[in-house]
Amino acid sequence: MAVIPPYLKKGDTILIIATARARSKEAIKPAIDILKSWGLKVETGPNAFKVHHQFAGTDEQRINDLQWAIDHKSAKAILISGGGYGTLRVIDHVNFKPLTKTPKWFVGYSDTTIIHNRLFHLKMAAIHGTMAFQFPKNEEATLSIKQLLFGEKIIYNIPKNKYNRAGKAESEIVGGNLSLLYALSGSVDDVYGKNKILFIEDLDEQLYHVDRMILQLKRSGKLKHLKGLIVGGMSDMKDNAIPFGKTAEEIILDAVKEYDYPVCFNFPAGHIEKNMALYLGKKAKLEVTKNKVELSYL
Repeated sequence: MAVIPPYLKKGDTILIIATARARSKEAIKPAIDILKSWGLKVETGPNAFKVHHQFAGTDEQRINDLQWAIDHKSAKAILISGGGYGTLRVIDHVNFKPLTKTPKWFVGYSDTTIIHNRLFHLKMAAIHGTMAFQFPKNEEATLSIKQLLFGEKIIYNIPKNKYNRAGKAESEIVGGNLSLLYALSGSVDDVYGKNKILFIEDLDEQLYHVDRMILQLKRSGKLKHLKGLIVGGMSDMKDNAIPFGKTAEEIILDAVKEYDYPVCFNFPAGHIEKNMALYLGKKAKLEVTKNKVELSYL
């Protein structure tokens, strides 16, 4: 069972850091204003707005900010400013052990999948949700982060999807961005989904590459012993001049057809406008019927 960091209350401190692509002060200011309206104190990393090519500063600067956030004595949560690419370059140079004494919520998605899976191996819960630069994009998605950070009860009721497979499951949710899970394969942060509910989402991928990534998960045994599968946004998928012949959803369903756990498609999380927040590592209840999908936390 994962450690659940303390839920936030008014007056607590949340940190904003950048571990991947550079984001400007102007892009992050709306998030700072929203967080303050929730009654939180906000601090930004010393190098949060540095720029080094496409990155938010050099590898060393991003390492220092991630370590600064982990070591922070009073902060209760860490919000990643944006995604892109870069966290994989710094993850192995950071000491996460202080979190075992002072757990903090990490909030983000996409490239933050790297951090989330490191936390999974430390048996610590996290939040998959909108990053700082996207806070103004969708009010409902941003509010869902507040609900999870403050420990409010949340239940998601999702419309049916023709690809769904009925069933019930109770377990922790693991996973994140499919491309990053693929990149972590064979590493110390490799996803481990046995008896878990796996969540996957992705953006802007060739369909044949989706097929390759899903088959890699299957061939390495990561799809066989799941309790359930949640598929979020599979957004802006690409095809070749000669069509692949299946949608991303059909690729996934075909890969898990021999298993009997519930499968939910089109869950509102991932690279979509309404990117609703999910607890990773906290026990959830997934119920898929022919008419709807319900996800809640226990």
